[in-house]
Amino acid sequence: MLPGAVAVCVNCKSVIEERANFCPQCGTRLPLEPPSSRLINGAEVPLEDWGKVVLGDVIGQGGMGLVRRGWLYHDPHGPRAGNPTHPVAVKILHPALLGRRRARELFLREAVALERLKHPNIVHFFGLVEQSGQLAIVIEFVEGTTLDRVISQHLKSRQHPDAPALPFMLAWHYFAQLLGALSAVHHLGIIHRDVKPANILIRTDGIAKLTDFGIARVPQEAVFDTGGMAPGTGAYMAPEQVTGGELDARSDLYAAAIVLFEMLTGTTPFEAPGRNEIMTRTAQLEDSPPPVTALVRSAPAVMDVLLARALAKDKMHRYASGIEFGDAIERALQIPPTEGWRAQKALARHAKAISEMVIMKAPPEQRQHADQLRTDAMTAFKM
Repeated sequence: MLPGAVAVCVNCKSVIEERANFCPQCGTRLPLEPPSSRLINGAEVPLEDWGKVVLGDVIGQGGMGLVRRGWLYHDPHGPRAGNPTHPVAVKILHPALLGRRRARELFLREAVALERLKHPNIVHFFGLVEQSGQLAIVIEFVEGTTLDRVISQHLKSRQHPDAPALPFMLAWHYFAQLLGALSAVHHLGIIHRDVKPANILIRTDGIAKLTDFGIARVPQEAVFDTGGMAPGTGAYMAPEQVTGGELDARSDLYAAAIVLFEMLTGTTPFEAPGRNEIMTRTAQLEDSPPPVTALVRSAPAVMDVLLARALAKDKMHRYASGIEFGDAIERALQIPPTEGWRAQKALARHAKAISEMVIMKAPPEQRQHADQLRTDAMTAFKM
């Protein structure tokens, strides 16, 4: 759960891509140095404005550190006194990376991004803490699994090779939530830069949650050298991301389109046996994606048209927003409108309203309008 987007080299301690086979700085081959933590099972972590978090077992591990389960206990004298204890996830930065400026900035940028986001399809942020010389992010614990595991499980149980990896309406159910989350993220000026099934958590009740904003680009951030290749995961990177070009919402939507392609076919369009990370990134620049119908005969032909636009090499030819992309799918496949998709549009409008004004300095009537947009959207989402 919540794998890190980058790793630490065992030799020179450079911050590199988690999926890399070697360090681009010194040439050392992986595996990675195993993370450790002084924030151990049973430790108590104070959380400002909430109370405290008691740490539990390790539930995930990556190059940046590890993730522990935890339980949030509210301060009995605080503003949230009386609220029930509930589980959280605590993402802890690898102790060896604390002195590494790039690693610390990557970790802190995730906290900054999550702090700005309040959306039902994005993991909830509780706080950033520093204790015993270590940094940790406390976020919502999602009871469930990752989308890549969901795809794998469905592939194993697929009855016919011509059937989609996921039933189409189930794929649309997850994809609509991803598009809604990205629409809100983009309206707030944030680019995720690592949209992939491993970073989409699927709750046991079918709610999808976008996570891992470790390499997200946030507004007015300081630009720094990430070291090695451009950050991201090759199989899902837009051409302009591979080349280090200017990114915007359409770059994330390119990655989202590959997620949809994978949900339908069980594979990504540019990965192939024998291809390494560099070769996969090069394929994003040079190769055309195969039609979905060539891999899934039961897929409607219009899916080829939709994904051809979404995966255009030139971002000017792609969908401009997640809502535009979702509306195009709904129209082309004649999917009946749902309360969930209407709620996603309302939440996107709320995010746009926030982005168009400095909410705390706006006149009272504007603040009330923005608050009402969000209330309406959240009400619709729960229907």
